[in-house]
Amino acid sequence: MGNHSDGSSTGSGTVATAGQHDEGAFQDPGIPPHRPRLADKDPKAAKRAERQVAILFIVSVIGTLVFLVAYFAIDLTNKSTTRDISLQNMLLGLGTAFAMLGIGTGIVHWAKTLMPDHEVSEERHELRSEDDRVAAVAIADTIIEESGIKRRPLIRNTLLGAVALAPLPALAVFGDLGPRPDDKLAHTMWAPKDGKLKRLTRDPDGTPIKASDVTIGSAFHVIPEGLNELEHGKLNEKAKAVVLLMRLNPDELHPSPGRENWAYNGIVAYSKICTHVGCPVALYEQQTHHLLCPCHQSTFDLTHECEVIFGPASRPLPQLPIAVDEEGYLVATSDFHEPVGPSYWERDEHERRLNS
Repeated sequence: MGNHSDGSSTGSGTVATAGQHDEGAFQDPGIPPHRPRLADKDPKAAKRAERQVAILFIVSVIGTLVFLVAYFAIDLTNKSTTRDISLQNMLLGLGTAFAMLGIGTGIVHWAKTLMPDHEVSEERHELRSEDDRVAAVAIADTIIEESGIKRRPLIRNTLLGAVALAPLPALAVFGDLGPRPDDKLAHTMWAPKDGKLKRLTRDPDGTPIKASDVTIGSAFHVIPEGLNELEHGKLNEKAKAVVLLMRLNPDELHPSPGRENWAYNGIVAYSKICTHVGCPVALYEQQTHHLLCPCHQSTFDLTHECEVIFGPASRPLPQLPIAVDEEGYLVATSDFHEPVGPSYWERDEHERRLNS
């Protein structure tokens, strides 16, 4: 074939065609020459690398122990200070970091310095079921043999110790989620004590609030009377009882049957704890009468009993029934009529028992 008169390149050699120059077109570069590492040539270097891997695994063990000591030894239940909380958080973070870093770095260092690094090329072959099983067993045996874990008891023992302790921080954290809340979130300090109603007081100074102090458009962060006098469990009680107090035009409220007397002259009080995961709801939009949770943007409509209008929350904020006493101070006429905070297993059953 020669060049065509129309100028096409067929047969001219300018365009490669199928089958043209097949032989020797692509040469197999082969496997590059193996470069032995220092640990491959020097037994002392290999022993030094083995000790380094073991030290990294021991670092992981120490990190796990630091986490556990910080988690269980630092008591944050009573009279905790900001310094105590910061110290525990720092030790928990450092312990977790060193526990994970020690194992990861140790395994990488082990593979790079001690495990065989020869490149191997094998022809692809058809697999049979029995041959596949035998080959898989052989591969597993080869991996164990090449890893040197049988010949290096120091690495094996420290690795087993690190791996055995590594899950403990996670188990401790999951265990701290604790048992089901049951009725613990259904009872707060707002319940009347000895027949005396609790006054609404400002957070954090505990000053009682009069109805005349609450103007339309204003918002107060509120705690129950007597909370600041608690010697034990103050933080736990406050976490359940904190309330947002606001005043609207009474005509803008739409109470459901049975809740007509839960507000006073447009003043309403709702739990500050978001019903999604328990973040504090702290943003009040005066123009729209919306309460917003800054964590996941759940939005509640204050004019319709804080029903959810946006976001992941699935329940309205619990309302605190209020009134005024003979001196004009705002008081809670009862505790919340439902558990506060996020949803949990069997919450509907606890609400049913609470309201029965």
